[in-house]
Amino acid sequence: MYIVYILYSKSSLKYYTGQTDNLENRLIRHNSGLNLSTKSGKPWKLIYQIQFSTRSEAMHLEQQIKKRGAKRYLLDLGFF
Repeated sequence: MYIVYILYSKSSLKYYTGQTDNLENRLIRHNSGLNLSTKSGKPWKLIYQIQFSTRSEAMHLEQQIKKRGAKRYLLDLGFF
């Protein structure tokens, strides 16, 4: 299973979108400062996730979300 996820940082008021096959480990890496692109926003909170059976499907949605913007994508889903 591959997961597309969106994180939110209350401290930086930013969103981060990614994809992984091990969400628990990935969240630990984001919140421990091991990822340069999310190092300054910790702590990150998982606010959205969706599973796919193939990595290519997950990567496709990840790119769509990044093009649209995570906040806009969530608004389109009626998340807020």
